[in-house]
Amino acid sequence: MDAIFDKADSLDASDPLRAFRDEFALRDGLIYLDGNSLGAMPKRTPARMDRTIQQEWREGLITSWNAADWVNAPRRIGDKIAPIIGAGEGEVVVTDSTSINIFKALTAALSLQPERSILLTETTNFPTDHYMMQGITAFSGGRIETRSAAPEDVLDHLSDNVAVLLLTHVHYKTGRMRDMAAVTAKAQEHGVLVVWDLSHSAGAVELALGAANVDFAVGCGYKFLNGGPGAPAFLYAAKRHHEAMPVLAGWFGHARPFAFEEEYEAADNIERFLCGTPGILGMAALEEGVELMLRADMAEVRRKSAALGDLFIECMDGWAGDHSFTLVSPRDAGQRGSHVSYSHKDGYAMMQALKARDVIGDFREPDVMRFGLTPLYLSYRDMVEAAARLRSICESREWDRPEYKERAAVT
Repeated sequence: MDAIFDKADSLDASDPLRAFRDEFALRDGLIYLDGNSLGAMPKRTPARMDRTIQQEWREGLITSWNAADWVNAPRRIGDKIAPIIGAGEGEVVVTDSTSINIFKALTAALSLQPERSILLTETTNFPTDHYMMQGITAFSGGRIETRSAAPEDVLDHLSDNVAVLLLTHVHYKTGRMRDMAAVTAKAQEHGVLVVWDLSHSAGAVELALGAANVDFAVGCGYKFLNGGPGAPAFLYAAKRHHEAMPVLAGWFGHARPFAFEEEYEAADNIERFLCGTPGILGMAALEEGVELMLRADMAEVRRKSAALGDLFIECMDGWAGDHSFTLVSPRDAGQRGSHVSYSHKDGYAMMQALKARDVIGDFREPDVMRFGLTPLYLSYRDMVEAAARLRSICESREWDRPEYKERAAVT
């Protein structure tokens, strides 16, 4: 193990992102491998929240909608997210949750495809993506049909009857990453609009939505953007689609919200994808996380993400097979996002035992252990140490305790 630790220390010494670790409130000794589920808190966030609460809310009260520019927060923060995902100014808005934004993006795309009736996705997609599609089908009385196909076959199901293809860029379990530009182009050859779920991509891998000619995309603010639990999500719509009409027509999406007109007239820009009053406290926390991410070179973030994953897999290769682990993520970093997953029939208990050893990852049914790779605050030595602690737990069967097998509400 000395050689692999020496390798990690050498990589850490030359890491151009290593100073970012000090920007996060992480206690010494903790190896946090769950930033792909909930990002760590930036140290600047509490002061920003305190200012928003104590000065803007308590002192400024309702005047802060103008004085503190609360009213423009969805558009302002959206424009800050835009370069992180390769979008243009005025194409991203921060609003609502990822689930609601999926619904809005799907219905907006359907409004542009009135002669088509099929929503297509892949089996094993994140459940909320399926649920939103199924909800639209139910509400339409069956006029809109939801179909799903195996991940490797889904593009073969494109046809002139498909209105929208909904795919996740980086799969939430396996970490497999799709070729966004190639998939988008193939779908558009059939006249199909594509909605991309970027929940496990934004802030972790390089994205170029504009260059890939993406139609719509959504993503969350609480993973790699470090916006805090339940942080607002974002929605991207290419400018050519700003005439689309999402079903959820709320007053903040009106062309003149403070004219208080009874008839809806959508804003003529990305703001038509807003709905109700934005949650300012969540916006404030998210803006701090986004501004921190903007200071990092996304090419370096992606390079380190791939290298962290490669090192972790290298550490596991020498022993994991003997303990019945199976790598379910792509071994090729070019096909892998920013987490590495292994399957094991006792994976849940093992993950709980790891948490007791100060290594935090997560578990996804039925047997997947996920290890998130967040380049801004993870070191290469963290990866070697995490693998070493997991090996120790397996060899001692430390995980085989009743308390580690009792399922919690959140896994």
